[in-house]
Amino acid sequence: MTVRYSTGCLTNLLGESGVDAGANGLKGIFKDGVIEIYSGAQPANADNAATGTMLAQVTLDAGAFTDGIATNGLEFGAPVGKVLSKAVAENWKYLGLVAAGTGVTAGWFRLRGNAADSGLSTVLPRIDGSIGTSASDMVLSNVVVVENAPGTVDTFNITLS
Repeated sequence: MTVRYSTGCLTNLLGESGVDAGANGLKGIFKDGVIEIYSGAQPANADNAATGTMLAQVTLDAGAFTDGIATNGLEFGAPVGKVLSKAVAENWKYLGLVAAGTGVTAGWFRLRGNAADSGLSTVLPRIDGSIGTSASDMVLSNVVVVENAPGTVDTFNITLS
């Protein structure tokens, strides 16, 4: 038999509509969070410390991100069906961090909450995923990250299945 979720269950898992609603859903868990872009292969699971080199941090308008502070953290919009997407009004951007001449290819990303996160953890909220120009968890127009070069995340969805 197949497991089926009600619309109400999905909405609550993702986070309800409204300004501060959904504190217990994914929308609230990752409120004012950040996406870190890394080189190489992603770790075996999201509890593990990050692997590779951090190439960029995706924030609101590529602003500086500080753990524990809401400024420049990312926000999600109201869920639609089984999908939680970046807030339409937000500009999710990054600047490349690593000096590597022509650039480094992005390998994977980590969406993490607003709390300080420096390694192995089974309690901090994280979602790891693949990066590509198509058919990936996070799609970028260019997967080569160059120092101080800007980039954008135009679409970012978390889909419950």
